[in-house]
Amino acid sequence: MYPRRNLISKSEKVTNAIKLLRSFGGRTSLVKFAKRFWGCSLPLAFPLIEELSHSDPRIRVSDGFIELVPLEKQNPKLSETSFVVLDIEATDPKFPPGRILEIGAYKVWKKNIIEEFHTLINPGFQIPTFIKGLTGISDGMVEKAPEFSQIVLQLLDFIDDAVLVAHNARFDIRFLNYEIGRIYEDYYLVNPQLCTVQLSRKLLPQLENHRLTTLAQHYSVKIKNLHRADQDAKATAEIFIYLLDELERRGIRDLEGIKKIKSSQDADAITAQKNQ
Repeated sequence: MYPRRNLISKSEKVTNAIKLLRSFGGRTSLVKFAKRFWGCSLPLAFPLIEELSHSDPRIRVSDGFIELVPLEKQNPKLSETSFVVLDIEATDPKFPPGRILEIGAYKVWKKNIIEEFHTLINPGFQIPTFIKGLTGISDGMVEKAPEFSQIVLQLLDFIDDAVLVAHNARFDIRFLNYEIGRIYEDYYLVNPQLCTVQLSRKLLPQLENHRLTTLAQHYSVKIKNLHRADQDAKATAEIFIYLLDELERRGIRDLEGIKKIKSSQDADAITAQKNQ
């Protein structure tokens, strides 16, 4: 069975099965699918079809049919969307050899932080000297900390179906998927993603740069310990709430609207059109 509903498989078998289902319009009979996918009768293929449906939440078998299940909500409103703002610290900016050292995450709902998740992670080897100096995290601090495999399900449950938000999201989420893939081979997070670097560049082009510290100063957000995952994630969550205000001011109220913004000027143009 797939580990959690927010993980999907990139295995060749699942990928090919989804392509075939899409060619059928997303739904077909088990008999037809068995003949096309395996070239055999349903009695022979049924155990394989069950295994397939148990390996990915996008595939469902019901009443003699196999079908694709949409996992994402259709263009949800920002006011009705749960966000998980996260940050990670790692032993190296690249993976491998880097491993996650600390995770901080905050759940945002209706512009309020409602829940938090934080843990140090034991990477299984000594922390490089540079990373110790950058983060202040010592080998002694992680000696009795859990390994990633021991907290992964708790983290996935915390994330659930939320939109993932991070400052330089590509780094954090790729690292998370790397660690997840070490435990659940070929699986990765399906959650929609937003990057506060990219979003702030579009909404606040007047700033000198869009580093976390610059945005924090712009919005008077305090960061107690820079390069600690819990503090960076909390600061990013508070900044993101201000960015949600910016989006609302411009009349942008759904995820598709965010994707369409190219710059602050474009956002203002959208607002002007809506007010005409």
